[in-house]
Amino acid sequence: MNARADRFKTASPTNSSTNRTPKPTRCAIYTRKSTSEGLSADFNTLDAQREAAEHYILAMKREGWEALPAHYDDGGFTGANTERPALKRLIADIEAGAIDCVVVYKVDRLSRSLTDFAELLALFDRNEVTFVSTTQNFNTTSSMGRLTLNILLSFAQFEREMIAERTRDKMGAARKRGKWLGSKPVLGYDGDRERKLLAINEAEAEQVRSIFALYLRLGSIDNVAQRLNEVGWERKRHVAKTGRVTGEGPWRSKDVHYLLRNPIYIGKVTYKGERYDGEHEAIISEELFQRVHVELSSKACGRGKRRPRNPAYLIQGITYCGRCGERLTTTAGKGRGGEVYRYYLCSSLREKGRAGCDQPRLSAPEVEELILARVKARCADPALKDELMAHIALGPSTAAKDLESQRALIRAEEADLHAEGRQLMTLVEDEPQATVSRLITDRLTEIERRLDALNTQRSSLDAQLEALESTLSQLRETVELTEVFDQVWSELPLPERQALVHLFIQRITIDEPAGLIDIEFHELTDPPPSEEHES
Repeated sequence: MNARADRFKTASPTNSSTNRTPKPTRCAIYTRKSTSEGLSADFNTLDAQREAAEHYILAMKREGWEALPAHYDDGGFTGANTERPALKRLIADIEAGAIDCVVVYKVDRLSRSLTDFAELLALFDRNEVTFVSTTQNFNTTSSMGRLTLNILLSFAQFEREMIAERTRDKMGAARKRGKWLGSKPVLGYDGDRERKLLAINEAEAEQVRSIFALYLRLGSIDNVAQRLNEVGWERKRHVAKTGRVTGEGPWRSKDVHYLLRNPIYIGKVTYKGERYDGEHEAIISEELFQRVHVELSSKACGRGKRRPRNPAYLIQGITYCGRCGERLTTTAGKGRGGEVYRYYLCSSLREKGRAGCDQPRLSAPEVEELILARVKARCADPALKDELMAHIALGPSTAAKDLESQRALIRAEEADLHAEGRQLMTLVEDEPQATVSRLITDRLTEIERRLDALNTQRSSLDAQLEALESTLSQLRETVELTEVFDQVWSELPLPERQALVHLFIQRITIDEPAGLIDIEFHELTDPPPSEEHES
């Protein structure tokens, strides 16, 4: 009995082991706030989070907990990702072995993403670091603690997604009411953040009006961009809070195209493809915007612009497969010595292989030689010159006379309007009655608008006349070329050779396995082919 008592007494812990000092636990406090609002205050939310964590660590002092002096504060950073400077410093210190425990006020301060949080917990486990939330009691070393943590985090992520959804709905409703939401103002406007409105910048607004008028006069966004750079105008300059400057610099074609297409200049805002009346004032009239929009659409500017033909391929764009009816595209390859081999290839064969078409690829030089022989034979036909001359007389010349007649009518109307305007200006100066003067002023405004519209119509007619004159000139040159085709062909550059072949030929159909080439020439009584682009 005594031996058993002695044995139990020996096994009992001594007082010295009971009073042993626990190993220090180095605690890093991490704080976060999604927005930067209020952070400049003497005591902000980051300070409150840190104070709560310090009190919690102080309560665990008997367990050896001590707060590290380093601050890991992310003010103005979202918890939806891990791109936060203080969090990156915290991770670096954990991997360096300088931290034993991470303390936060709430779980969502560390992360609102379940995936990111799982990765952070795995990082903590690898480095034997515990994680504590001062307002949510759990222990990450137990399975129940992990379950509790995942549940809390799932709710945090759900809350973040709900906030994001409500924010998007709120912004959408504001856009539909025409409100400005604080984005970078475009040229012509400044942002009034107090009234939350776009205010017209008069100096820039004049530039905007000039750009719209310049496009109607030049008819090319490339030329407009070049002219703006020549006079020294630059794009709108934006300076961020960090001092970073964006937006300035020379004009590019895409900048001009974006400006001309932007409905903000007629007092509209867009949301999900729909236009709504904006709270800001318009800079240009809807009539002017619509004229520019029609002109841009007619020229197929920007997206959908077709790539030009390769002049090395004489019959590109007018040649079709006799097996399946698809267009023949172009391709090329290089030999071992670096020589280039050109081919025509059925587009269905290129996309689907032999299952799409069994037309083999065709040697471009061989096919073009056959086609060129047919063209030369047609040029040698004595009746061709007479047909071309008749086409010149009956086609573009008749259209030119009609355009000249329309331009004369516009000139006459412009003269009448100018005369009426001068008479009204005299009445305004002599008439003391305000009511009559206002009526006259309104009529003068109408005259100015009509003159502006007539000027646009006349510019369009001038462009059409210029194009017709160019067509007539080309036809006259063609008449001369048909007489000396063999002599001048070798002297022509590739683009002119291709254009000349396309002038005569409308469509070529090739069925190589059957040994058939069908050439359909243009009817010269019809207008000559336009300079289309290869799709």
